[in-house]
Amino acid sequence: MSCPICQRKSDPELRPFCSKRCADVDLAKWLGGSYAIPSNDPDDIEEALEATENVLREAMERPH
Repeated sequence: MSCPICQRKSDPELRPFCSKRCADVDLAKWLGGSYAIPSNDPDDIEEALEATENVLREAMERPH
């Protein structure tokens, strides 16, 4: 199996990656949203908006 980031042979301890660096690059892509699949579904957009509003509302209600 080859590393999905650099195509080198994967390290069995870090499978499917060849190194900690490539594993970290992959994690950064996930956290940065690079692997997100865009959606034009209005229901998805509404759910995301509601979830964001709820998080913001809860954050504002917490005592500082």
